[in-house]
Amino acid sequence: MLIKNNSESLEKYSSAVSLSDMEIFIFPELMFSLVLANIMSPVIWQWKEDPWFKNLDKMNLNKRIQRIKQFIMNKYDFNLDLDTWGLTTKEKELNRFKDFVDLDTLRQSNALFGYEGDKYYFDIDIRRHFGLDNYTSETIPYWKTETIEAMSSFHLKEGYTKGAGECVSLSTMYYAALFILGGVPLEDIYMIATPLHSQNFVDLGEGVITNNRRIVTKNMWFNGTEISMKARRAIENEQITFVANNKGYIHRIYQEATMPEEAYQGFQAKLTSYLETKVDYAAITSFLRDSALRQSCFQFELEKFGKKHYIEAEKAFPYEHGSPYLLGSNTQNKLLEEIDTMEYYSKPIEGRINLKDIEEAFVSSGFSVDELIKDHNKIKDIIFQGCEKVSCILEELVDFCQTKPQLPETEGKKWLVTEPIVFDNKMSREEIISYVEKRRKDSEVADLAFLAYREIKGPEYLKAFLKASFERNPVAIEVTAEMSISDAYAYLLSLGDKSIYSENRLAQPDEVINFNTGDGLEKAIALVDIGKGRGLECSLETKDGQALVKFGKAEYLFTTIKNVKIKKADCSI
Repeated sequence: MLIKNNSESLEKYSSAVSLSDMEIFIFPELMFSLVLANIMSPVIWQWKEDPWFKNLDKMNLNKRIQRIKQFIMNKYDFNLDLDTWGLTTKEKELNRFKDFVDLDTLRQSNALFGYEGDKYYFDIDIRRHFGLDNYTSETIPYWKTETIEAMSSFHLKEGYTKGAGECVSLSTMYYAALFILGGVPLEDIYMIATPLHSQNFVDLGEGVITNNRRIVTKNMWFNGTEISMKARRAIENEQITFVANNKGYIHRIYQEATMPEEAYQGFQAKLTSYLETKVDYAAITSFLRDSALRQSCFQFELEKFGKKHYIEAEKAFPYEHGSPYLLGSNTQNKLLEEIDTMEYYSKPIEGRINLKDIEEAFVSSGFSVDELIKDHNKIKDIIFQGCEKVSCILEELVDFCQTKPQLPETEGKKWLVTEPIVFDNKMSREEIISYVEKRRKDSEVADLAFLAYREIKGPEYLKAFLKASFERNPVAIEVTAEMSISDAYAYLLSLGDKSIYSENRLAQPDEVINFNTGDGLEKAIALVDIGKGRGLECSLETKDGQALVKFGKAEYLFTTIKNVKIKKADCSI
């Protein structure tokens, strides 16, 4: 047992239950602990029985990943409703974490405490973009990372028709799904956390990035479409706070790193390669696709019926929508031929660069980004001569073709030697749980995983679970604010009686309220949360399939099938 009976350990272990954005930022080991919880959960293993994954073992790896992606697209929505998990205050959270991190550090790396990213985020007004302008500067929402069970239960919440989750939830779910269904080794997936986003880099071929519900191949990263440009934003504009996987993590603000230095350097090289492409005709066309302003410098040429025809670039690009053909590819002429001849000019359009000339300049090969920078003027003369409408277009092309990630620096880091969590894709769910259980003695990540998994064994783990239940579940308190305790008891009894967690694992009070269902013990804990929110003294105990809550002489009894033993105890945690 690695949990200690002190405030620092209790804070970390209780954070494995509530899993807020702030908690994962401060305790980065929680990220992979949640991945382990999702792998131990039966939910993703049950996906194998879905007809969508029939003959999955006969598919190649790319096909399996595409299948996983489409399943997630069909079954889960991206959700960033800041009211889902209620509100807290900066003062309260700073007081919680004062022994771990200071305010200035939080401001540098956390959106809830003042971080606004780079220029892009200043331009869009980050508080308005994420709905933070609905709150005072001191009141902030919990951004909680959902377990796979919570994500899959959103269809039970009013206004939702299927599962849902925010970006960190989706990244940890993807990690588990790629391992269980995709057969991707644990060490080939890297979680990348920025102050405003979380995504995964998967070391497959040229690389794949999971971004919310989607996956982004290297070709997609550079195709200039709206979806791809949105996927690029975090890595282009934000500092990367930490990188983590089964081997450990490296964090921007912490001197100690648990990921082996050689593993991190390997990741750096692979990500850097993924984020750079050759400067060729396809890349230039994709670069133009991203900006109508840039397009105003250019024209396309089509030879038809023995004559040359010309059309403005900004008129041609919209024809890609709904078409199987793409400008800048070997299907370009087919797309241009679909455009009505009346849209074309019979002579070159004055003041515009002919993209046919650029295409011919790249017949043999393209330039590397380094060559583009070195021969700046020469290439500018070849490609962008006379383009006066857009300044710095060559510099923008360099930025488009080469993203430089703001990764945590290695200088000054203390590389701790830790034993990685290692199991393979041939192991069953039961074998993996057994392995992780054995690792609890020497791995804090494994130990924390069981709280994220919501399996509560032993008084110290129960104490951590109840601490999270009573301190970070404001929705139950808010929903019942106008009810008496007796009415709140009746309300809880009226909800469904099935837990969203299998076996003896427990939901938090706000999960019971949000998803309108819960086992009797979970409802009893929710009632205690409600009472504590009113400053009432109480006690809680379980015995013979019942959970009893007392407020003074008043008793409230719930029926439970959870075999979690709670001796009569006060609720002063």
